[in-house]
Amino acid sequence: METRVAMLSIVVEDESRTAELNDILHQYSEYIIGRMGIPYRNRQISLISIAMDGPADAISALSGKLGNLPGVSAKAVYAKLHKNTEEA
Repeated sequence: METRVAMLSIVVEDESRTAELNDILHQYSEYIIGRMGIPYRNRQISLISIAMDGPADAISALSGKLGNLPGVSAKAVYAKLHKNTEEA
């Protein structure tokens, strides 16, 4: 299976959506390499970055599900690598 490397950028403006956001991330945990969250208290938002390696469809689906949550924005940026470098 071909996989892609991507970064998801997430802005959480509605803190009440955090549990739902984490549930969705858990559904895609097999593709998540790492995660960093920064609470920006001055603006009352949270900034989250997610490093991923998975099928493009899964990354796109995750970004879409997160972006459909009220008070949450999400965008994916893909690396230009197209082939899975994992040895069989």
